[in-house]
Order: sequence, then C-alpha cells, then structure tokens
Amino acid sequence: MEESKLREEPILDVREVMNILPHRYPFLLVDRILELEENKRIVGIKNVTVNEAFFTGHFPGRPVMPGVLIVEAMAQVGGVLLLRSIPNLSNKIVYFMGIDKVRFRKPVVPGDQLRFEVEVLRLRERTCKMQGKAYVGDKLVAEAIILTALTDE
Repeated sequence: MEESKLREEPILDVREVMNILPHRYPFLLVDRILELEENKRIVGIKNVTVNEAFFTGHFPGRPVMPGVLIVEAMAQVGGVLLLRSIPNLSNKIVYFMGIDKVRFRKPVVPGDQLRFEVEVLRLRERTCKMQGKAYVGDKLVAEAIILTALTDE
C-alpha cells in the first residue's frame, strides 16, 4: 500500500463506528472505515495489538489472532456497510446467518494491520450475502462468504 494511503483520513473513525455498531470493548473489532459505497462495498481497518486479551491464551509465547475473530471483524465491517445503507438504522441490528468458503491463508500477529474489503453479492430486504477478504499489507490472510440477517432490535 502506498504511503499516502496509510495517512488517508477515514470516512468513519472509531467513535462513528460505535454510533453504528452495538459492539463494545472487548468485542468491537473495527477501528476505522476508509471507503464506503452504500449497498456495494466497504473497506475497514483493525489494528492488531499485543494488548488484545485473546493473545494471553492464543498462544502463550507465540500470539496468533484467532481465525474466528478475523471473520467476526470482517462481519462487523460488513455490518457497518449494511447499517449505513439503510434508513432509520437506530432500530436495526445485523446478525450472522452463516459463513461459507472460509479460508485462512496466513497467521495474523500483534503489530499487523488488517484491512477488510467487503463486497455485497446479494442484498434483499432482510438478508445479505457478502464476500469478505482480509489483508495484511498486500497479502491475503483470510476470506469468507458471509450471510447476514437484518432485524429490528
């Protein structure tokens, strides 16, 4: 990624993400949103630090971010896309319905910055199918097809 991209101002910072998603510490896994095309695609960032609680046990002396949390972070980025794309988001919540074709390509470790690129494949009134990819630098580290349900709170 070009140096200018690293200094790019976010579309949404973490405070704005918290106004959209219901997640909070220790389960908010999105630090900022860099790009957003409503109903189409989104790019989000998660900075991975050694201070993450899960590194205590996964794995002692050799910390690796659990794959399930990479997929959760990817889904949270997708949730921001969906909730920003609909009117009256204050009474909506996005739930997982399923995940398919999950692949983990490389371990994610403290100091990495995950960049999630999530694209809508199919959007219906109450369901959405998205393809997500996670990168560290230019290396693909994980990918998944995410199925979600959009419901009233």
